[in-house]
Amino acid sequence: MSMIAYLFVIGAYLLGSISSAVIFCRLAGLPDPRQHGSHNPGATNVFRLGGKLEALGVLFADILKGMLPVSLGFYLALSPTQIGLIGLSACLGHIFPLFFSFKGGKGVATALGVIIPMGHIISGLTAATWLLIFLLSGYSSLSAIITALVAPLYVWWCKPELTLPVVLVCCLLIYRHHENLQRLWRGQEDKVWKKFK
Repeated sequence: MSMIAYLFVIGAYLLGSISSAVIFCRLAGLPDPRQHGSHNPGATNVFRLGGKLEALGVLFADILKGMLPVSLGFYLALSPTQIGLIGLSACLGHIFPLFFSFKGGKGVATALGVIIPMGHIISGLTAATWLLIFLLSGYSSLSAIITALVAPLYVWWCKPELTLPVVLVCCLLIYRHHENLQRLWRGQEDKVWKKFK
């Protein structure tokens, strides 16, 4: 692997390690998302804590953490393996952030950011799957889990050379949602719709 690719992998991890949820909550005077709500520093929990605009900011910031390094990788014509490692590093940075005691979020938005540069069809199908499941169920976690299961199929269909790294990212996302899976099974998972009520 070239030196440029190594630098991109490290840079993607460091960029992913910037916890936008914690930063936005501090700026808005909201509780620390790692200590309140679901204890997950992500857009959904920031929304639950009362920060609707802040949640949008967190969502876009987390997407950019995955999209920027992968887009640069494509621009520099790095190999599919190198681009995959860059995307995986960005997600690992979000989930295990160096700057925040390695306690990060679930990685869903950052993973979407990784997928966006792979093409409109892949990113469109991925986003549409998440949105459809969310609208039908009201569960953000269930939407993420099902999307993580089918996203590798979209990638395999359009860009098979990128399938393996996307599978690794999706396996990581499903692992990070194991507690949500247990709550869903027990019927104890909260729907995001409750916030509107």
